[in-house]
Amino acid sequence: MNVVIEQLCRRCPEKYFDKTESDTRTPKHGVVFDAGSCRGARGAIAEQGGSSAPRNEGPVFVVKYNRTGQYCLTGGKDRTIRLWIPNRQLCIKTYTGHGQEVRDVACTQDNNRLASCGGDKQVFYWDVSTGRTIRRMHGHDHAVNAVVFAAHDTLIVTAGYDQAVKVWDCRSNSMEAVQAMKCFQDSVTSVQVAGHAIVAGSVDGTVRTFDVRRGRVVTDDLHHPVTSVRLSNDGNCLLAGCLDARLRLLDRGSGEELAAYAGHANASAKLDCAFTGTDGCVLGGSETGEVLFWDLVDANVVARMQAHTKAVVGLDYHPTDVGLATCSVDGTAKLWAAAD
Repeated sequence: MNVVIEQLCRRCPEKYFDKTESDTRTPKHGVVFDAGSCRGARGAIAEQGGSSAPRNEGPVFVVKYNRTGQYCLTGGKDRTIRLWIPNRQLCIKTYTGHGQEVRDVACTQDNNRLASCGGDKQVFYWDVSTGRTIRRMHGHDHAVNAVVFAAHDTLIVTAGYDQAVKVWDCRSNSMEAVQAMKCFQDSVTSVQVAGHAIVAGSVDGTVRTFDVRRGRVVTDDLHHPVTSVRLSNDGNCLLAGCLDARLRLLDRGSGEELAAYAGHANASAKLDCAFTGTDGCVLGGSETGEVLFWDLVDANVVARMQAHTKAVVGLDYHPTDVGLATCSVDGTAKLWAAAD
């Protein structure tokens, strides 16, 4: 697949993206890059008419910005993690070592370390600049679905198909978890961290919040399999994606359901969800290849776009600017910016 640049962003209502003071509303392009090939746009052009470099095939399961949005990471069926400069559509490094598909990836605040997980039951801790594996952590009995850093990047928290959430100490030489939470009844699909709290969603239909400092667990039963959880930027709300084709907004303090968002298709796939930068809208992928935006308060669909040809399984909103990264089982990752 050649790397191409296309006009992907359609004219949409202003709520399509949150408007910020720094947003000039200048037209931009959506960018398609081959997340299964470590070649930027210039490299692809240079290869036209010549021999093509080998490329890995398969779905892209995760796309994540780093903390500043200067870089982004992709991972998928080809068992690699790729580090991109998104504005240049340039892959600058590839990390190999996983024995099966990569399901999730996370980056430290200083951009020096990565953590990744996948179908091989292992958690990898990487040095970003050298591509060296600092440590491989074992302890999950099945595939690991999600990974996130915690405690100022000194801990790694993972969620697995083995119904467990585990905590790993980055400063230790041990490859074993320092803590394990095994109160779920089915696969744990997603995990987030806020201060001393670990929030995880499961196919058993629950979202559980573990207060590590107090040793307390709070369970919210949503009665439908949960495939993704995401915390709002202000930390007050929780967004949960469920297999009944609903995103549910919960108050983190009381557990009250504040809103439900519908209009997308989600009956079998693990689809991601997110908040926009100011928490004015929520967004989520669809098994039809669409990305939908809902108003946070009234839950109306304010915009939808056909982003991919197959299910949009991963998405991440830009942490500092107006933009979005998406990925799909169609084998592509795409970057989006606000249209005029």
